[in-house]
Amino acid sequence: MSKSSQRSPFGWSNRGGNNVTVIEAPVARSYRRRATIAFWVTLGVVGLLAATVASEYMHPILGGLLGIVLGAVLGAVVFALIVAWPVLRVFWHWLPEILLGLAGVYGWTTVMQSTPLWGSLLIVALVVGVPAVIAPVRRRVMAWIWCLIVRHRLRLCFAAFIATNRHGSLPLILLAKPTPAGERVWVWLRPGLSLRDLEQDGQVQKLAVACWANEVRVMRAGRKYAAFIRLDITRREPLAHTVVSPLPDYVPTDIPANAPTSPGMPPVGLDLPDVPDQPAAASTDAPRQRKPRNNTTNTASPNGFDPSDYA
Repeated sequence: MSKSSQRSPFGWSNRGGNNVTVIEAPVARSYRRRATIAFWVTLGVVGLLAATVASEYMHPILGGLLGIVLGAVLGAVVFALIVAWPVLRVFWHWLPEILLGLAGVYGWTTVMQSTPLWGSLLIVALVVGVPAVIAPVRRRVMAWIWCLIVRHRLRLCFAAFIATNRHGSLPLILLAKPTPAGERVWVWLRPGLSLRDLEQDGQVQKLAVACWANEVRVMRAGRKYAAFIRLDITRREPLAHTVVSPLPDYVPTDIPANAPTSPGMPPVGLDLPDVPDQPAAASTDAPRQRKPRNNTTNTASPNGFDPSDYA
């Protein structure tokens, strides 16, 4: 590998010094181009409307200048939002971690300022020790931690091998929540992508490998929007575990051994092969021709299930 093409796992590049590549150059150029177009469109539309309204209350020249100023200000805001959107996406992906970090820092500072050192250490020990000791709390905390991990794993998958549109826009990962089998993540697809792009060429199996899961199922999250999809990530089989039934607790224990029981139900089915075939005596008053007996075999099971009803 040449020295000019070496990159570290954290995005550092050896070309041109220590530079960090946050947004790829083609994506940045595409967003700048769209931001420039949005700026001029906002300037023209807002400026014209504001100048028309302002001219009713002041001199037309002053109204026109005010409209141009308002259009330029709003256009600059739209320009900044569009250009900064790739960076805002990064903040969105790391928003839970940022909030947890701020809560930890400010929470520790507040506790240290309001309590003595032994009290602060006791509070930290309770906050950390209770989830570590109590199994249900620990499992719940780990389930939410896996949700944070899955969001980042999916983001890496989308950037690595999921097809993007011609602008390089990746799907937007929205929310994630734990389920009994794993995690459930909602994703919003950008224009140029579809659900079929995630299902072709073994993409689902690649997602399962990248998320350290057993299986990943992709489906639509609703009937209203085709871009709103849902990913169900399976890590374990909850139905394979032993479930403790509470029904034995409701059985009374003071029942005598010789308690009378209800007799069993008499058989209601009729097994035709065991019935002797006896021809019926023809009536002399109204003779009629006997219909031929169909030589068919009764395939009904003893419990009354007939497969022909579902054929």
